Amino acid sequence: MSSWQGSVAKKCGLLAAGVMVVLLLAVACSSKPSVPAVTPSSTNTPSPAPQVTPAPTDIWSALHLRTPYPYTTPLPPPQRTVLDGTYVKTEPYKGEHVHCLRCPDYLAEGGTWLLSLDRGVFRIFHEATGWHSLGSFTVVGDRLWLFNDPVCTYDVGVYTWKLEDRALILQLVDDECAIKQRALNFTNLPWLSCQPPSIEAGVTDHWPKPPGCR
Repeated sequence: MSSWQGSVAKKCGLLAAGVMVVLLLAVACSSKPSVPAVTPSSTNTPSPAPQVTPAPTDIWSALHLRTPYPYTTPLPPPQRTVLDGTYVKTEPYKGEHVHCLRCPDYLAEGGTWLLSLDRGVFRIFHEATGWHSLGSFTVVGDRLWLFNDPVCTYDVGVYTWKLEDRALILQLVDDECAIKQRALNFTNLPWLSCQPPSIEAGVTDHWPKPPGCR
């Protein structure tokens, strides 16, 4: 073998060695620690997050954190009235409840209904379906006025009222709200007072509280 051929062979060997080193370095640099394989099991598989449905008490409590919007009439001053308090009624069930995506507002469904009159704000809630609304109210003499209800922003309801045997009894004067469903709901049964009859009864909680009071 000539010196020229020997020189070429030497250079080729060095080149091959260099290529091998580069390949080894590339493999080493591209290697990453792998995550250990885990065999799926009932203890390692996370359960899907449960769907939380607000409890009726949560809806009723949350409703008390809201205030009406003055759609057509300024909000009345937050002053106590002679009717302030929480009231309850129990509508009789009329057959099996049929689920609907858009049930009529204020429809007097069977079950417990709560009505709160609190310093110019009325709040109403149906426990079984979670339906609720709120608005403004004022009391002038023997008249109760309802307004600023999001169900019927332009309607004003007028009722006469009386308190009899610890129950609020409303009679319709004029109310077109929700194709008159609000009037039917407010007047078809007396609203029983959830206020204790005396300070002692309130402290001891020993009194015949109407079912559904909170």
